[in-house]
Amino acid sequence: MEGDYIKINRWLRPLSCIYGFCIGIRNQLFELNILKSRSFTTPVIAVGNITVGGTGKTPHVEYLVRLLRREAKVAVLSRGYKRKTRGYILADGDSTMRDIGDEPFQMKQKFPDIEVAVDANRCRGIDHIINDEATKDTDVIILDDAYQHRYVKPGLNILLVDYHRLIIYDELLPSGRLREPVDSKKRADIVIITKCPDSLNPIDYRVLTKAMKLYAYQSLYFTSLHYGQPYPLFDGATTDIPAKQQADVLLLTGIASPKQLIDDIQPFVKSLTPMTFPDHHAFTRRDIEKLNAAFDAMPADSRIVITTEKDAARLLQAEGIDENVKKRLFVLPVEVKFMLDDEEMFNDKIISYVRKNSRNSILVKRKDDHKTKNSNNLRNGTRTISFRNH
Repeated sequence: MEGDYIKINRWLRPLSCIYGFCIGIRNQLFELNILKSRSFTTPVIAVGNITVGGTGKTPHVEYLVRLLRREAKVAVLSRGYKRKTRGYILADGDSTMRDIGDEPFQMKQKFPDIEVAVDANRCRGIDHIINDEATKDTDVIILDDAYQHRYVKPGLNILLVDYHRLIIYDELLPSGRLREPVDSKKRADIVIITKCPDSLNPIDYRVLTKAMKLYAYQSLYFTSLHYGQPYPLFDGATTDIPAKQQADVLLLTGIASPKQLIDDIQPFVKSLTPMTFPDHHAFTRRDIEKLNAAFDAMPADSRIVITTEKDAARLLQAEGIDENVKKRLFVLPVEVKFMLDDEEMFNDKIISYVRKNSRNSILVKRKDDHKTKNSNNLRNGTRTISFRNH
């Protein structure tokens, strides 16, 4: 049910009041224009949340990339969390995870035809993208995890809310997981409730819509996670995956909210052993030794390791992974699917914004030619996880 992953530490509420007071002052300084927010001539779409932990930002950013890259030159600008470099960096084919961070690295590997850049200073990063020779013809910039970065005033602000940790039931840090008060949702143009179960019925949607208390100018959408066929991470790995309900799975994750993934995989395997680490965790030699030992203890004929695409980027850099583990280590791709048949409506809203505000005259001319039927060509996986022999 909605909000079922929320845990409130009531004894920390006094500290939450102090935290909320400080956040309120900061937001008020932006409202009074004492702290300045910058707008840009190039279309800017921000995707983020006001919750600590994962709400599915990367799959939603990838959805936007797939939607827009067919007709526009797309750039994704990220903070580059936990990278070993500083300043602005434009990713290329030689960029490593340590250079740009795990999520930008994943993005560049999946979409080599788009521009991926990192900079903790988002205004400076946008200036580079729209002015540097290599990227000045960019048509649209997607800001990853930038809802709270108020120094940029995006043309379209998308707020993601986890169905299992709805912000309307949560509280501010440290008693809850909110980084901003619930009323900060008013800055969003689009609100998406993510990770919804497929079992939602019309009454559930109406209750959730009413409970969110959005303004008339805001659009509300619902999405669910859908998983594709697991694929080998390392060259030379086996392509044989045990059939459904016959796999003994070691699930290796270093993500913010692994519970959703565990719950989704559990019904489709014989046994599931979670090995969880903190978000963006850099796997050490000791971590890999634990992985090797846990794998050795599993039944030889049916054992496999499954990890996420974000973790895969860091595992490629890890040392000491046993060859037997490499042969049975698979990556589980994930995408989002819009519910209530709202995909075309969402796609039209995004594409119309980009065309209306683009500096590219060709995109502007296409404004009246857009056919939403093309939006159905987006590649969507299936929530049913398939373990089968190829």
